Amino acid sequence: MSFDSFLSQLKTKASELKTEALKFKNKDFLNAAMAGSALIAMADGSISASEKQKMIKFIESNDALSVYTTSDVIKAFQEFVSQLEFDKDIGEAKAYQAIGRMKSNTEAARLLVRMIISIASADDIFDFEEKKIAAKIAKELGVDPAEFEL
Repeated sequence: MSFDSFLSQLKTKASELKTEALKFKNKDFLNAAMAGSALIAMADGSISASEKQKMIKFIESNDALSVYTTSDVIKAFQEFVSQLEFDKDIGEAKAYQAIGRMKSNTEAARLLVRMIISIASADDIFDFEEKKIAAKIAKELGVDPAEFEL
């Protein structure tokens, strides 16, 4: 094996480790984002295609989450939706538990609230139930709902 080949392999392994480290570092944020997305998308009883698309676009454009594949994002989202559909109370408890892990990170908490509002209004309707869920999520994150006109 040549030195150049060895160096190339070393760089590849270093890049893979960085990606894995970023995934681990942001796993709580991914889960909180998908939990909030599932709660807000199901607030009106159904999940529209525009809500799903808005959520995927947000995740893909967010640097902290861009290390995740679309399939990772969809899988996490579907897990929270399945829990909510199977047992609403237990599903909500698990979703709010995941969201609560971001409470100590003010920047992430505000980003989550903005993302959730954006997803809720993806279908051009931000109704009372969606606002109520968004306000509850904001409170869970320790963010004043009034800051977002909720």
